Amino acid sequence: MMGTRSGDIDPSILPWLVEKEGKSAQQLSQLLNNESGLLGVSGVSSDYRDVEQAADAGNERAALALSLFAERIRATIGSYIMQMGGLDALIFTGGIGENSARARATICRNLHFLGLALDDEKNQRSATFIQADNALVKVAVINTNEELMIARDVMRLALPQARVLAVSA
Repeated sequence: MMGTRSGDIDPSILPWLVEKEGKSAQQLSQLLNNESGLLGVSGVSSDYRDVEQAADAGNERAALALSLFAERIRATIGSYIMQMGGLDALIFTGGIGENSARARATICRNLHFLGLALDDEKNQRSATFIQADNALVKVAVINTNEELMIARDVMRLALPQARVLAVSA
């Protein structure tokens, strides 16, 4: 689930929408790419912050969107853990991961069986490491610098022989 995109769906929904709702391929593309995700479920916005505010104001669809969002992330985490054979650290980054203590707490809920536990106070203040002192799994909040990463990738791909001095911003 993303801001406006559906994420994983049952493929049988597409022919059903064509048959029962008379949707065209263009309409399906619009629906799945621009009218789904947080926006489609909440009916409020594709911006997580707006959906959080609506949920806090009692909007049940917004609360459902937040719950589904966290559930999809937990399912993905579980899938990755199976592929990796375990988990040493969980890293939150990007707009939502860096800025929403609520999202981090909701995503980590019910993951105690992995040895993962948050310290609520550290999570609220977005400390770098937010796991409880007795947790087996480290949980970190890492700020991103997307422009720097893009610049490094361009330099690496466009000028593979060049020596690049990395300067943190």
